Amino acid sequence: MAGKRLKAAQATIKPEASYSLDEAVKLVRANAKAKFDETVEIAMNLGIDPRHADQMVRGTVQLPKGTGKTMRVAVFARGAKAEEAAAAGADIVGAEDLAEKVGKGEIDFDRCIATPDMMGVVGRLGKVLGPRGLMPNPKLGTVSADVAQAVRSVKSGQVEFRAEKAGIVHAGIGKASFPEDALVENVKAFVGAVVRAKPTGVKGAFVRKVTLASTMAPGVKLELGSLLGGE
Repeated sequence: MAGKRLKAAQATIKPEASYSLDEAVKLVRANAKAKFDETVEIAMNLGIDPRHADQMVRGTVQLPKGTGKTMRVAVFARGAKAEEAAAAGADIVGAEDLAEKVGKGEIDFDRCIATPDMMGVVGRLGKVLGPRGLMPNPKLGTVSADVAQAVRSVKSGQVEFRAEKAGIVHAGIGKASFPEDALVENVKAFVGAVVRAKPTGVKGAFVRKVTLASTMAPGVKLELGSLLGGE
């Protein structure tokens, strides 16, 4: 059944064609026919070599229409800051007790936030959190004295992005059930954030290819000219 669905979806997309953002979103939504609400994902092939530290692309973006995913947030904080985090909607709050659980591999969260004074404790968990992309980082707003705002940002649709070894950045930017205009808005916000994160040392075209797809359907290539507005 899945094979038939995939073939039917592939038949609606011209392999060599590039589509406007509006057309691509229509196609992706039309082809998302699984029995669950598929995630709409974006993949951006960038003209960078992430092996060079000065060509690393990383950051966060607040998707205006949210992700459609419930994010579980853990916060390392003590005292009043721990109370602020819990009041803002953090799912797990702790200090040394939380560090002990994480050290044992108990990681029941999607994002990790820490107050600056807790980084001595959190730093020792680098080998556990680092490979999972969960290590708190001041540049990403996940090391912050304002834990309440950090929690609210994550809960309301903040997405992290980071270039992989092949120079590809990808992320979920919503659900197939989202209205078309909401997905269009989220794509524009995500692409804009990645373009703004362009390293100064990059020569030539920064964005080489952008593809949009839902979880169970083939990708749709986006036409770069209108999407980037002359990057």
